[in-house]
Amino acid sequence: MSFTAAIIGRPNVGKSTLFNRLVGQKLALVDDLPGVTRDRREGRARLAGLDFTIIDTAGLEDVKDRSLISRMREQTERAIDDADVVLMVIDSRAGVTPMDRHFAELLRRREVPVILIANKSEGKAGMAGAYEAFELGLGDPIALSAEHGEGMGDLFDALLPFAPPDAEESDEPAAEVEAVVKPLQLAIVGRPNVGKSTLINKLLGEDRLLTGPEAGITRDAIAIDWRWRDHSIKLIDTAGLRRKAHIEEKLEKLSTADTLRAIRFAEVVVLVLDATVMLEKQDLAIGRMIEDEGRALVIAVNKWDLIEDKPKALEKLRDRLQISLPQLVGIVCVPVSAATGNALDTLMKGVFEVYETWNKRVSTPKLNRWLAAVQEHHPPPLVDGRRLRLRYITQANTRPPTFALFSSKPGDLPDAYRRYLVNLLRTDFGLPGVPIRMMLRKGSNPFADRD
Repeated sequence: MSFTAAIIGRPNVGKSTLFNRLVGQKLALVDDLPGVTRDRREGRARLAGLDFTIIDTAGLEDVKDRSLISRMREQTERAIDDADVVLMVIDSRAGVTPMDRHFAELLRRREVPVILIANKSEGKAGMAGAYEAFELGLGDPIALSAEHGEGMGDLFDALLPFAPPDAEESDEPAAEVEAVVKPLQLAIVGRPNVGKSTLINKLLGEDRLLTGPEAGITRDAIAIDWRWRDHSIKLIDTAGLRRKAHIEEKLEKLSTADTLRAIRFAEVVVLVLDATVMLEKQDLAIGRMIEDEGRALVIAVNKWDLIEDKPKALEKLRDRLQISLPQLVGIVCVPVSAATGNALDTLMKGVFEVYETWNKRVSTPKLNRWLAAVQEHHPPPLVDGRRLRLRYITQANTRPPTFALFSSKPGDLPDAYRRYLVNLLRTDFGLPGVPIRMMLRKGSNPFADRD
């Protein structure tokens, strides 16, 4: 087993920069604006051969009401409780502040070990604050620069005692060790305040993510490891996506880019709608974006418990989807309630059904028998008085299902006929609700001359 370290400190001392340095990727958003991080974020850190779990947290503030800042503090305190060691970060250029002293006192009252880090210590300007940190009574401070990577060797020495001793040699042959099953990458997306974080909390069975009436609480994509019915899943909560015309602040642009990156690397995406306002233009824009990226899509209609005429609302939604998202005919659409947990099991079943469809492969003989029957029943149009001949089709890839269609004049095949073929593929081979790609290629059957 490894160990867990939590990074804490007041706002804007460089916690997320240190987190990114330790995980080796820019996972956490970093900005000069204080309070960018809100939810706690976990990552796998590696420091000179030392592997451990690192938790980035919101900036500690001395607030104890039911405000957003207070709820952020509660999330940070939970991270402290889960940690084997706490990395308390101060800004050595600003020196020790009253808030630093207050939270140093809080940590001294807890049993968790603390490593004091004086960040931003590069150059002469930061050294005075590093010396000043001795007064916090948390041991010798480590002077480092998370941004420039200075002082990481001293941090390694401080963390080394928390690493478990090397495991004894196992009698089991290495070949018999089970392969690690890659988790399903499942991103939860939608407009602000539709209940994405509440939905994830209900799935997890704990208040893992910040929620509340305020719109836009989530700022960066938070990945959480989870298991559902023996399936390994990486759940990714994302910031709400607004229309580009409404995005002005730099931080929101960073949040939007982080959400788009999460969609790009996901395998299945759950688009959360607000049932009380149903399907808006921005919902459709997000759905098209997911289709453009080739991801498998499931729609969760949240706040369904607030709808009175449920059959009428569901019929209206399906009609709108059929008209506005024809490229995803048959999409899985599940009415749910994140507040009560109603139908969340149905939602997860839908996720794995769509994932299986997204990975589906159709054999080449079946495809070509299908193509011959299609041309006989509904042949391609005439071009310059001659009938276009579609010679051969094969599935080139999965995730999403991708087909290569060979013709003597692929550039002359009308888009309407190509869409007709795609819709038939979806219907005849059971590919509902997933993107289908069709590539047109010039030539005859590429396998005709093979033995």
